[in-house]
Amino acid sequence: MEIEGWSQTLTAGPLLLIAAVAIAVLLVLIITFRVHAFLALIIISALTAFATGIPTSQVVPVLLYGFGNTLASVALLVGLGAMLGRLLETSGGAQVLADRLIRAFGEKRAPLALGVASLLFGFPIFFDAGLVVMLPVVFSVARRLGGSVLTYALPAVGAFSVMHVFLPPHPGPVTAATFFEANVGYIILVGLICAIPTWYVSSYLFGKFSGRRIKLPVPAILGQAEDVRNPPAVGTVVAMLLLPMLLIFLNTGLGTLAKSGAVSEETSSQAWFELLRAIGETPIALTLTLIIAALTIGKARGVSGSAIEKTFESALGPVCSVILITGAGGMFGGVLRTSGIGNALEDVLADLGIPLIIAGFLIAAVMRVAQGSATVALTTAAGLIAPAVLAADYNVVQLAAMVVAVAAGSVVLSHVNDSGFWLVGRFLEMDVRTTFKTWTVLETIIGVLGFAIAAAIFGLAGAV
Repeated sequence: MEIEGWSQTLTAGPLLLIAAVAIAVLLVLIITFRVHAFLALIIISALTAFATGIPTSQVVPVLLYGFGNTLASVALLVGLGAMLGRLLETSGGAQVLADRLIRAFGEKRAPLALGVASLLFGFPIFFDAGLVVMLPVVFSVARRLGGSVLTYALPAVGAFSVMHVFLPPHPGPVTAATFFEANVGYIILVGLICAIPTWYVSSYLFGKFSGRRIKLPVPAILGQAEDVRNPPAVGTVVAMLLLPMLLIFLNTGLGTLAKSGAVSEETSSQAWFELLRAIGETPIALTLTLIIAALTIGKARGVSGSAIEKTFESALGPVCSVILITGAGGMFGGVLRTSGIGNALEDVLADLGIPLIIAGFLIAAVMRVAQGSATVALTTAAGLIAPAVLAADYNVVQLAAMVVAVAAGSVVLSHVNDSGFWLVGRFLEMDVRTTFKTWTVLETIIGVLGFAIAAAIFGLAGAV
């Protein structure tokens, strides 16, 4: 947001000092004083705006602009994705899909089957919800086949983490896409290229390795997965997972054809062409998928409209915190950009010779280690480097790779200040030391390997 008639008079040194103090105080509020991240971000955003000399009359408009501009895209995608995930969850689709994959892959490859199911199911479902959905299935398979539960659990848990980190409609990549003005279709493409090999190494292979070294019994915390009457067919579940991606790719593909000149300008301006592109816009694609899912997974199975409505309603409450924190992070990022801190950081990074993609990864990683929240880490890092990214005139593939790279930094070195650390440890009934040896290592491999692949894509896209 530009403020008419005002320009920043502070130099890079004071501005970066203010940014450093703001981030440090933010961490102290969240870690030491246990202030909720939403409130802490609002407080620090306001104080930073005043400290950087933004006119008093413009402080609130700047805060609201950053908050609202972020939520305009993030809230829709996160809310719709959560509703779709909840519908698939309560219908029994996860267990049906996992059972079919185990039959297809064979018992010896059960960990691979569970991981593949979690990758598919993890597209619309948030990490926490994914654990609740899949772990009962994982535990039942582990009981039946024997061995350490880590052999079966880590491929599934890692799959949800990978999808949550790298792919929309999850809040991390969506937020970074908003800051960098990146195309969601390309982010999905680059995210999948990064996510699949990263999952295979960090979760499947590491899960097999951990299972051989750490003999962990099957926990009793969740009991056995409940049987759902009249669950949806496997084909229906897979279709609901793939439909939004196909629709989004429709938008991206048609847009690419128009820009490359493969279709004439006359064709690209026709109503049917524009309609197809509009259907592929992410919010519309998810809305259409949600409507179709309500009819095929809900109505077609005899579920009443009121029951479907309650299912959708139950999905929104748990994601409100994520949405609000994301918006508050956008507020902080907006202040950093409006005040000129982002431009100052761009100048310093240019002088130091640190590539933007590495700087984004490192900033996100430091924030992740310091305060635990991947959302706050990614939002802060993306907000800091956004002016430099926008000024660099990267192509669409490079922007998508930049999103994935920064998102990768936000997941490394999960430890005791991360709710996911305790969630996984508690569900698998691991002590802290074992959680460090498994979950922390897994998350770090995801971040480092995902960044390496994204950086390689970024370099190749720039060379073409």
